[in-house]
Amino acid sequence: MELAANKWFSSWFDTPYYHILYKNRGDEEAQEFMQNLVNFLDLPQGADILDLACGKGRHSVYLNKLGFDVTGVDLSANSIAYAKQFENETLHFDTHCMCKPLGQKFDAVFNLFTSLGYFDDERENRESIAAIKEEIKEGGWGVIDFMNVKKVIENLVPSEVKTVKNIDFHITRRVEDGFILKDIEFEDEGEEHSYTEKVKALSLEKFLYYFEKAGIELVHTFGNYQLQPYDEKNSDRLILVFR
Repeated sequence: MELAANKWFSSWFDTPYYHILYKNRGDEEAQEFMQNLVNFLDLPQGADILDLACGKGRHSVYLNKLGFDVTGVDLSANSIAYAKQFENETLHFDTHCMCKPLGQKFDAVFNLFTSLGYFDDERENRESIAAIKEEIKEGGWGVIDFMNVKKVIENLVPSEVKTVKNIDFHITRRVEDGFILKDIEFEDEGEEHSYTEKVKALSLEKFLYYFEKAGIELVHTFGNYQLQPYDEKNSDRLILVFR
């Protein structure tokens, strides 16, 4: 399946297969991370949080249960349609591209689970960071939770097969032109499917470059969801806390 350049994510994320492949992502781990994060940031009850690239809204729903007023936005219309079933007076979802400011300001803006770096055009990555700054209230916080690309590349599994719901997903990975690519091929009901995930290999140094351009101050870096210090060789995540 040939995907339009620069927009692979708008096709793949809208398919049911994306959610089948990743259905075992740990909700318990995600909730522990959210609890640790809001405690660290000392966010007051009722604070406004923007969950940027929220997917089907699992982080948004949990943050709302913790007592926060949450807005979740995502480019995937199908994901937002699913998330809207959870809406209430303090939880709202909408379709939106992160490279444009939302036009509202929040006490905290969270961009979680490696939801940045999808664009081919470097300018759109910079615009996404600048948009996050525009969405943070005076004295508020921004958080980006990204993969630790140095460890990911060092430990890249070239190929594997994952079987989920009787579908064999044939996955191959490679690094090319500064991107980490994952080719996903499978057959379902007699039809062949092929997608490629493409994420910019953004290092801490690259984020610092983006932050400098946007006038953002990096305050803390963490290396996992328990908020332990970041180590470029051993940490699973690169979690950036800024304002």
